[in-house]
Amino acid sequence: MSVVCLESLTFGLGHLVRAADALGERLILLTRDPGYYAYELERLAPDALDVVVTDTFDTEQVAQALHRTPDLRGLISSTDTWTLVGADLTARFGLPGLDPAVLRLTRDKAAVRNLLHGAGLTRGRAAEPTPGGAGMRELLLKETGLPAILKDTAGTGSQNVWLVRDETELDAALAEAAGRDLKGRLFAEPYFSGPVYSAETLTWAGDTRLLGVSSRLMSPEPHFREEITAFPVAFPAPRRAALEQWLGQVLAAVGYTDRFAHVEFVLTSGGPEVVEINPRIGGALVGEGLCRALGVNVYEAMIETALGRRPRLMDADLPGGPAVAFVLGYPAAPGLYAGVAGLDRLADMPGAPAWYPVKQLGAPVEHLDDSRGYAGIVYAEAETAELATHRAVAAANAVRVLTEPFPAPEAPGG
Repeated sequence: MSVVCLESLTFGLGHLVRAADALGERLILLTRDPGYYAYELERLAPDALDVVVTDTFDTEQVAQALHRTPDLRGLISSTDTWTLVGADLTARFGLPGLDPAVLRLTRDKAAVRNLLHGAGLTRGRAAEPTPGGAGMRELLLKETGLPAILKDTAGTGSQNVWLVRDETELDAALAEAAGRDLKGRLFAEPYFSGPVYSAETLTWAGDTRLLGVSSRLMSPEPHFREEITAFPVAFPAPRRAALEQWLGQVLAAVGYTDRFAHVEFVLTSGGPEVVEINPRIGGALVGEGLCRALGVNVYEAMIETALGRRPRLMDADLPGGPAVAFVLGYPAAPGLYAGVAGLDRLADMPGAPAWYPVKQLGAPVEHLDDSRGYAGIVYAEAETAELATHRAVAAANAVRVLTEPFPAPEAPGG
């Protein structure tokens, strides 16, 4: 009995293997590059799972690998890049899963914004030029107003997001966007001011359970570089209940019936406003934090939903554990990743801090304004998310991500 994982997030594969074992399933990872999962695979027994190397950007090659899988019972696709391929193949092979149309909707941020606006769940609409209509500049100034956000309908990792606070910034952003290779389309939406959070939810048969809320501390404006996350945020019980109800309405509005979701939102002075809906468990160390802070392996729910079963996590009394926080480690300058200094200092610091590597030595680090630039993560624990944040930041301040200058380009004919 096999469950296939079509690629995976950087961390969490070990938890997923243990979850499959606990449920009597064999996990098979389809990947184009096993090296991407080096940290996780090095900590697993060689026979803990089957790793099948194939071109996961080629849908037909993935389909052939699925045809060769003995007793295929479920398909997991937990990354933004492979969400839609996974949805199409799940439907093609008759496996349990969400309606592919719902997943396609969640990957279109403009469509989600307008659908939620129509349902009365957001104050702002998306603005997109239409053939023969006003251009983006005129449309944004007329319909959205300033400040506003310009972004990619299918973007991820805070890439291709521009805050425009005046017309000078608007012109600069439009010029920059024109030179970018967007995954979707460029659109505009209102800028909602306030702290940013991510709700970690699990939905089954249309009912949503709020597992907790992660804080998301960002870099100063105008960039949206993710820097610090902590879980679980200690909302007062009435506020938490109201958030759970609102999240259930938001997910129901887009037709979300089953699986984890990672819903980013801004808590404005007028209430919560959705930033985006990610149809998966949170990235970076969010999954690790869920397991530790809730005291259960939440990845069992991922396997169960892939098998078409009501996940026990929907009804479980959670034993709980330490609150967690993590800091993304960015270098001071672009270049080739050359390692981390100061890791030896972590052993003497509170909160059991640890370094989780993301990049391999020699990897290019070109972009420092968004999450493509971090080389690893400093993690720490404490009794509350606030205290865990203090410990994680202190530990992160003790280490330095190093880069070496990019090699000089060869002279013509050299």
